[in-house]
Amino acid sequence: MARPEKGQPADEFVEKLVAVNRTAKVVKGGRQFGFTALTVVGDTSGRVGYGFGKAREVPVAISKAMTQARKNLINVSLRNDSLHYAVTGNHGATRVYMQPASDGTGVIAGGGMRAVLECAGVRNVLAKSYGSRNPINVVRATVNALANVRSPDDIAAKRGKTVEDILGSA
Repeated sequence: MARPEKGQPADEFVEKLVAVNRTAKVVKGGRQFGFTALTVVGDTSGRVGYGFGKAREVPVAISKAMTQARKNLINVSLRNDSLHYAVTGNHGATRVYMQPASDGTGVIAGGGMRAVLECAGVRNVLAKSYGSRNPINVVRATVNALANVRSPDDIAAKRGKTVEDILGSA
């Protein structure tokens, strides 16, 4: 499960540790252990990134992952702490589906997807992951889906129309 991590006091980012794995390499003298860490960083207002770090000790792997996550931030278009429309994302054998929810619903998602959505600032969403449950693939598919969300303003500007033309008369 995702755990909130403590950040520097002047830091505006929320950091979450999604997964830590131990790997073993058998050598002449015995086993050499290494660790991998998957982290998610976000400012809870539309910017989110993930990082993957590897090292011989857990704290070093986590710090490497946090540094990489800060370098890989993307902007997510949100509407009232939710998504504009239903969206899907893929990575490898993992597929994720997310749809906007009404106020008060909360984040209905599990594992790595929940960490990404909370760090991005999404407060009301219904989400489901299909296929592989590997945390790395789930996080990558979720970030992929969020990166492809476009606001009606962006779509209208690209088409040379007004937002009312795009959304229709509601």
